[in-house]
Amino acid sequence: MWLNLTKLSRRENRFEAWVAQRHQERVFTGGETVAGPCPDDAFLKSLARKSRRIQLSDPRVDHAVNCSICMRRLLELRREDHLQRRRLVLTVSVASCLLVAVVFVVLSRRRGTQEQVAGVTAISQTLDLWNTGTFRGEQSGQLQVVLLPAALVKAKIILPRYSEPGRYDVAVTRDKEGRDLLAHGNGVAIGTGDRKEVSVYLDLRRSQPGSYFLSTTHEQDQASYYYPLQIR
Repeated sequence: MWLNLTKLSRRENRFEAWVAQRHQERVFTGGETVAGPCPDDAFLKSLARKSRRIQLSDPRVDHAVNCSICMRRLLELRREDHLQRRRLVLTVSVASCLLVAVVFVVLSRRRGTQEQVAGVTAISQTLDLWNTGTFRGEQSGQLQVVLLPAALVKAKIILPRYSEPGRYDVAVTRDKEGRDLLAHGNGVAIGTGDRKEVSVYLDLRRSQPGSYFLSTTHEQDQASYYYPLQIR
């Protein structure tokens, strides 16, 4: 017969009944001595946890349940094991509650942001970058300046020729180093052939009129492409 960790309550009851039966038999027979040396502590710990590696036919089990010294240690180990299980259940329960709370807060904030944007009329703007030059890093060139108002903008960006499909991050920054982020959005480029476009919401309501940069970053590209931007 093997001790199993599954269906613990039923197996524990069987184990308790078996131990009680063996103890009664020992009392009724009037036995005073127990054959063999006491098992080591490692064996008693495995027995207390009902390890599947231990068979009840093992003579060390018979010794442990009939030896007063071993039984005291066995019962002590079982109490410790039960206490550890309760602590584990409590820890998992607390962690689960914290996870639910964090998810609820994140979803609430996201919903609040969406409601705030939904309550304001966005100005639709099309930014045609099809034939526009770009620069990465320190590379410079003659670039077409794009214009946006200081408002909540729903920007439809026609990407430059030969742009890759996929998700793009779009940002408005103070400089082409990506510092001083003013607005940010992301969307999936759609279209057929070489012509791709991506739509994002950019909240520029707190921006001051002036010169900025509009950047696009493909999900598989670590570098950003920058375009001079004027906010009116």
